[in-house]
Amino acid sequence: MPKMKTHRGAAKRFKLTATGKVRHGKAFGSHILTSKSTKRKRRIRQNGILDAVDTKNVRRMLPYL
Repeated sequence: MPKMKTHRGAAKRFKLTATGKVRHGKAFGSHILTSKSTKRKRRIRQNGILDAVDTKNVRRMLPYL
């Protein structure tokens, strides 16, 4: 049986927390920020925790998690 390959696109987008949850970035935070409110930009800066439903799929793409 060959080794599992890491899905490189997923590896760049997801990180694992110390408790085993999957952390991800948020969209819409890279350009045209003048038209977005300060509150919205502040919320975009924070990383989100992936839902348990989606965590299973991400762990399959990233065998080292």
